[in-house]
Amino acid sequence: MESVQNKNSFFPAFQCLSIPITLQKEISVDQEGKEVARCGFKIGGGIDQDFTKSPQGYTDYGIYVTDVTQDSPASRAGLRVHDKILQCNGYDMTLCTHKKAVSYIKKSSVLNLLIARKGVTSNC
Repeated sequence: MESVQNKNSFFPAFQCLSIPITLQKEISVDQEGKEVARCGFKIGGGIDQDFTKSPQGYTDYGIYVTDVTQDSPASRAGLRVHDKILQCNGYDMTLCTHKKAVSYIKKSSVLNLLIARKGVTSNC
């Protein structure tokens, strides 16, 4: 059985190498009159995708931000194109299919993300 101490000692290091971002989705009305919650970013990747065919040139199976809409909740929260999403509301996104990642993102009106950003090696 794994001890609680071992679990807790892992998470601070994981968080030091990541950037926390919280964003609140905006509610808008689509063309059909339905309310939709928008976060303002698109993702690519996943363990079911072939990263060697990625137009962005990603080198692993991670979930990456491929587009951020200007003046959206995502842009105001500081999310950037090419950010790698490590967690979404506590869900591990590092070994996730694309479909599962989309479902985690759609699940909640508030997204608490942990992201990795190229060039950022420590947040402590």
